[in-house]
Amino acid sequence: MTRVRFAPSPTGYLHIGGARTFIFNWLYARRRGGTMILRIDDTDVVRNTQASLDSIYEGLRWLELGWDEFYRQSERLELHRKAAWAIFEKGHAYRDFTPASEAVENPTGPWLFNPGMRELTRAESDRRAGAGEPFVLRFRVPRESRQEVVVQDHVYGTVSKATGDIEDFALLRSNGMPTYHMASCADDADLRITEILRGQEHLANTFKHVLIFESLGVETPRTAHLPLLMAPDGAKLSKRIHGPVVSVTTYRDAGFLPHAFVNFLSLLGWSPKNDREKMSREELVELFSLDGINRSNAIINFTAEEPFDPKALWLNAEHLRSLHHAELSQRLMPYAEKAGFAGATPDKLRAIAPLIQERMRLLGEVATVADFFFLEPRSYDPGELIPQKGDAAMAAGALRKSKEILSDLPAFDHATLESALRAAAADVKLKTGQMFQPVRVAVCGRKNAPPLFETLEALGRDTVLARIDFALGLL
Repeated sequence: MTRVRFAPSPTGYLHIGGARTFIFNWLYARRRGGTMILRIDDTDVVRNTQASLDSIYEGLRWLELGWDEFYRQSERLELHRKAAWAIFEKGHAYRDFTPASEAVENPTGPWLFNPGMRELTRAESDRRAGAGEPFVLRFRVPRESRQEVVVQDHVYGTVSKATGDIEDFALLRSNGMPTYHMASCADDADLRITEILRGQEHLANTFKHVLIFESLGVETPRTAHLPLLMAPDGAKLSKRIHGPVVSVTTYRDAGFLPHAFVNFLSLLGWSPKNDREKMSREELVELFSLDGINRSNAIINFTAEEPFDPKALWLNAEHLRSLHHAELSQRLMPYAEKAGFAGATPDKLRAIAPLIQERMRLLGEVATVADFFFLEPRSYDPGELIPQKGDAAMAAGALRKSKEILSDLPAFDHATLESALRAAAADVKLKTGQMFQPVRVAVCGRKNAPPLFETLEALGRDTVLARIDFALGLL
């Protein structure tokens, strides 16, 4: 059975590259009816922070994907140590008593091992350890019996590294804590991980991990290393360099839909091979395969003026337009509250959702697209009240006639409003545009607004008449 894992380290926020790795693992597990595991790799106690851990949880929960099993490495230290000592007992590791303060010098090339420590007899090693001398437990990389470590990666194909170029890496530190390599492999073995999908930067670690898995006597998980995410200038995405655009919560706060963001990240380095772009979660699961992952790095396009990739914005707008009005109003609520819309009730948002749905790319844009539904327009340009080929007197006449008609309508629904205002325009011999523009600007504060008659209905008679009165005072 397929078992995959996402294993973030809580030493920083949830990077969008990490989110993509999680998504690819999740899609792969769901496509194959397997198990998705979240494992927090928190053995680096010096760099771990609660804020980073909270950021990871926040970002992953926002994606609305979930996981099937959860583990923390810090709760599994005995398992890691037991695995390390099992490797030692097989003769595949040795104690290195070299003091940490002594720099290893090798003028002929990179450091690979300390011959004096590697060749210690077991009796001498046990004696020094028994005397309390601190040591690092190192893997004994085979150098004569083996020439290279070969990896069959699903994305990069056959890759290999000569054992003569792999250092005797640490399994346990001098304080007894497992290293990343030891903890990760021990957990992968214990959790029966079948495939490892992770960033391309981890490919170099895979050769060491193959050696560990072999020494533990377990099957090495298959690997698929994902292409990197790059900035428009070709640099690797970095919060230090590129700012908050690389953090998942930035997209959440701006008003991306979780499933639209998942759709966008899925297309960074993967393709369904049929030129499809907008896909539901179910469609992504159905179409996802490792064969669709590219070797080429994926570019995220953004500028200082537009911090979000145009494709991300387009996909989000497309998914927004596909939402049922009830769901859209529910998703809009926190952004309306953040904008300070005191009257943003669920019923009110459901009423205006159809009017603004086509006008937004992001949920956060409700603050500017729908502001006049909740706040009185007091700062608009009075000049916009005057229609083309008209003057202030024409605009004032249109508003006065509109107020007269709207005050006495037996119903205030959009069909009745449209019929009455069109008849009023004919009555005062104005073109419909000359009649409607002053009304639209008076009630919305601007010319660019949702359909007029539905907007009037949503605002209600009292609000509409009060705003027309205010506009008349400006002419």
